[in-house]
Amino acid sequence: MQFSNALKTWRRKRGFSQEQLGFEANVSARHIAFMEKDRARPSREMVVRLSAALEVPRADRNSLLVSAGFAPLYMARDIASVDMANVRAAISWTLDRHAPYPGFAIDRHWNLVMINSVARSLLQPLGLSVGSSLIESFLAEDGLRAAIGNWPEVARYFSIRLQTESRSLGGDEILQDAAERLSRMFGEIPDDLTPMPAVIPTIYLSPAGKLSFFSTISQFGSAEDLALADLRIELLFPADEATRMVLTAS
Repeated sequence: MQFSNALKTWRRKRGFSQEQLGFEANVSARHIAFMEKDRARPSREMVVRLSAALEVPRADRNSLLVSAGFAPLYMARDIASVDMANVRAAISWTLDRHAPYPGFAIDRHWNLVMINSVARSLLQPLGLSVGSSLIESFLAEDGLRAAIGNWPEVARYFSIRLQTESRSLGGDEILQDAAERLSRMFGEIPDDLTPMPAVIPTIYLSPAGKLSFFSTISQFGSAEDLALADLRIELLFPADEATRMVLTAS
């Protein structure tokens, strides 16, 4: 795609007028109009500035740079590479110290990147390990879907979360497809004016009984690597006293 068309597409995805984008990027609306009509060629700095104003994901910023005739700016390093040693150590430190509660690191498509020993004991019986897709397991009849006692309730909110993540990325085919598949399973979310609980727990059916969890999510600040920017650490906490007692006793 030409830069002119790509810029216009991202501006519309974010709901910006040319004037609004100009304000956010500190450039005239006239110059933006010229770039969108292919009458002005952006500098490398301009592409980066516009991308930041539009909150374009780093992988797509690379695409914008290439479409404007420049080399990509962002790399995607393997988590196992030497350059990522400090990152691996930080993730391991966080996950290990979260025991006796489950914790794992996932990429943008919900593939398991790292897990702690507690999460491993919960996920192994479902055939899940590092590299497995939580999305596919959640959708499969014999995967996480079968192990979640309140699956219809959790599925509704998981679908919303996937849609939100897809929109923040400017549209992600894998996330959007999974959200739509979930929506077809349970239908539209009914209007409900009943006060909602503080969190929606996920109830796992385990050999030790029902385990109820809520989660927190953290990401690396100032991450400029493509893979690292999308990496999330999800830590599960007991949602009730019974779950806490089972995990702390084991």
